[in-house]
Amino acid sequence: MALPQEKSYTWADLRSWDGPERYELIDGVPRLLAAPATVHQRISGRLYRQLANYLDGKKCEAFYAPFDVRLFEQDGDCPEDIDVVLQPDLMVVCDPKKIDAAGCKGAPDFVIEVLSQSSMRHDLLTKRNLYQQAGVREYWTVDPIYQVIQVNILQNGQYTLKTIAGAGDQLAVEALPGCVIDLSAVFPEPDLSINS
Repeated sequence: MALPQEKSYTWADLRSWDGPERYELIDGVPRLLAAPATVHQRISGRLYRQLANYLDGKKCEAFYAPFDVRLFEQDGDCPEDIDVVLQPDLMVVCDPKKIDAAGCKGAPDFVIEVLSQSSMRHDLLTKRNLYQQAGVREYWTVDPIYQVIQVNILQNGQYTLKTIAGAGDQLAVEALPGCVIDLSAVFPEPDLSINS
């Protein structure tokens, strides 16, 4: 579907579009999301499995894309007021009042983005800045080619790089005390091809 470039869109528009395409919306500008590569799906699934297993029976809940996050939505906003809607690869939300039938209203506590060549700049700059501005406490970026994860923690309103971890490491989730991700189960074999 070709969209006129001069128009500013809202979440109301996104909800009305038919078709299999997925979009994010940033300041009223839609961004078409490409289907993830196999390696992206493997890594995302392995991370989700560990998070969901840890959170079983706890208040916080893990979600995976596609799942609309209306990052800056406030009480009383209607769909026509919302011009930022993201779809993080993975997220954890600890306030059940933020979850509704349409996704997440407000900032998740923890977000993970699995990088790809088509989205790297978007994830490392645009989305990082939006997550920081919204108050997402912890933001991980996963590089499937080099098999490393960068952990950013929100401190005084700014992200600070806490650590970089790789295959074989154990990585604690600061936003979820007691949760440790086994990266040997996330990156179990070398995979240097983004297209695999």
